[in-house]
Amino acid sequence: MKYLITGGAGYIGSTICSALEDAGHTPVVIDSLITGRREFTRGRIFYQADIADADAVKQIFQDHPDICATIHCAALIVVPESTTMPYEYYSDNVAKSLELFNTLKNLGYGKVVFSSSASIYDVVDGFMVTEAAPLKPNSPYARTKYMMEMILRDFCMAYGMQGIALRYFNPIGADPKMRSGIHVKNPTHVVGKLVDTALGRQDYFEITGTDWPTRDGSGIRDYIHVWDLARAHVNAVVDFDAVFQRAGNPEDRYLVINLGTGKGVTVFELVRAFETVWGKEINKRLAPPRPGDIAGSYANADRAREWLGWEAEESIEQGIATALQWGKERQTILNFD
Repeated sequence: MKYLITGGAGYIGSTICSALEDAGHTPVVIDSLITGRREFTRGRIFYQADIADADAVKQIFQDHPDICATIHCAALIVVPESTTMPYEYYSDNVAKSLELFNTLKNLGYGKVVFSSSASIYDVVDGFMVTEAAPLKPNSPYARTKYMMEMILRDFCMAYGMQGIALRYFNPIGADPKMRSGIHVKNPTHVVGKLVDTALGRQDYFEITGTDWPTRDGSGIRDYIHVWDLARAHVNAVVDFDAVFQRAGNPEDRYLVINLGTGKGVTVFELVRAFETVWGKEINKRLAPPRPGDIAGSYANADRAREWLGWEAEESIEQGIATALQWGKERQTILNFD
């Protein structure tokens, strides 16, 4: 079976492509390569184009009318950057998704799995959130994800499309076969920064925020291995109709599912786990929270088990180990200086 992957040359999109291939399916990639990497498209059906380019998207479906569903990953994703570049985030994430959804609707390819984010949740007592938890997107990035969800739901209700929004928690690690991983020279994600500190590419690791109302004062997150995340997407698209049946085929034709391990890990705990895997301590400093930071949350993953037949399998240590392995190879694979 064929599936269209927007942003398929990025970190998560490329890993989803690998998981689809390992399951016997064919990914068709569209990516502008503004942030994606051509190296991640080798050997795959690839179109370098913008998702808002209706003619380019139409051409893909003319060339591949047997595409069964679309996985929409394309987006700008850096929270602190979004606070200083809101125009770019609303333009790239919201406006272009609107055009993509409209093109899919017009072409009659209405099955969409959307890469959403747990950053849209409000902080709740105990920090575990279900899909019914209150929402309070706290950064331009998070607000774009919320808006994209609402647009997709409205399209499903009005135009007969079907959407599954997968709310990611905090992806870590790399493809276990080292086909892809974090694809930027200077990672902004926590484990990427830990890796670069361990490998001497940055002087120290900043623990941003130590006065949160958590068990040790640092932020709490649900760190999910990117390979587990990719497997969840395979389940969602391959069993798309069955997922809706398990969910009771809701009238709005739209589902929301958390993707996380169900375990909350603080930043201090993550650093200790990293140092255990690395085998020695790293340089670290305490710092104030970044713009857009929150105390955090972790997933109630019951719905993913019930509807997707999925649960996380990889440990946080495995995520750290693959991130370290990728970190050592990334400079060469991606031709960084």
